[in-house]
Amino acid sequence: MNTKQILGSLLLTTLLFSSCKTTDDNDLPPFEPNPATAQEFKNIKDEALADITQNFSFNSDDGYITLTSENGVQLGINGDCLTLNGNEITGNVDIEYVEIFEKGNMLTTNKPTMGTMPNGDKAMLLTGGEFFIEATQNGQILDTNCAFNLSIPTSLTGGADPEMVLWEGTIDEDDNLTWDEVEDATGQGGVFVEGGQYYAFLNNFGWSNVDRFYSDPRPKTQIQAQAPVGYNFTNSAIYLSYDGEDTGLAALDTYDGELNLFSEHYGQIPIGLECHVIFVTEDNGQWRYAIKAVTIAENDIITFTFEDTSVTSEASLISIINALP
Repeated sequence: MNTKQILGSLLLTTLLFSSCKTTDDNDLPPFEPNPATAQEFKNIKDEALADITQNFSFNSDDGYITLTSENGVQLGINGDCLTLNGNEITGNVDIEYVEIFEKGNMLTTNKPTMGTMPNGDKAMLLTGGEFFIEATQNGQILDTNCAFNLSIPTSLTGGADPEMVLWEGTIDEDDNLTWDEVEDATGQGGVFVEGGQYYAFLNNFGWSNVDRFYSDPRPKTQIQAQAPVGYNFTNSAIYLSYDGEDTGLAALDTYDGELNLFSEHYGQIPIGLECHVIFVTEDNGQWRYAIKAVTIAENDIITFTFEDTSVTSEASLISIINALP
């Protein structure tokens, strides 16, 4: 082989190796996250709620009937008491029913246990069960002119707690649920416990809850959390899971748009509390999330970056949250 042939072969080999060279990471453009829209985030929460909604039908002419849920909760309702625009109804009735006992479902449906205190602040509740009940006939929402009742196995939430009382839920314009104690509840705060059951007496359809406030004697503080860039109060949420408490979930339900900071703003978080702070949003029909183990310090600020997050399914996220200590 002559000199020209050797030089040509060397040049060709150099070009081939150059064309196959792996691009250095520093040469790549920075990754730009594509945050969910507010509607996309709402849709994935609505889907999670639909996934746990149970449906029943009965004939109102049968009078008092009992329906039993997938978890063994019994709903007792009198068909003779159901009305439409104040008028008694007859015929078939449809019941839409939701029950929530674990914090994984509380998170994916955005139904945390935040109760209003006497001074108007909010603090975390521990639940014996969250419930949604709605009665309709031909798609029209019905009312009731007498009480109906729930019989709830205490084993679903770790055993009987005589301090439980009845709460009603209100959903605001931001799709956030707040619990208010039923002041005129009959009996022992609308709830009594006997024979391994909570018995709750409800006067209105909608969201109801058997709960009591979480109690911790330690000094309290206000904490804040920062979502990744591009995520805010409309397209994401941040929750607190208290270690050792399986039946409650706190939410950082206020927001400073200028600083992109979520907060509970009431100063009700115990200093020294071991907990997990959870960021969630939607990503192409899946859940994007991040979880940080934290021991609460005074005026704590917890920061999430996009690099902290992972993507998973609804079922997987529920299992992850329920498995937290």
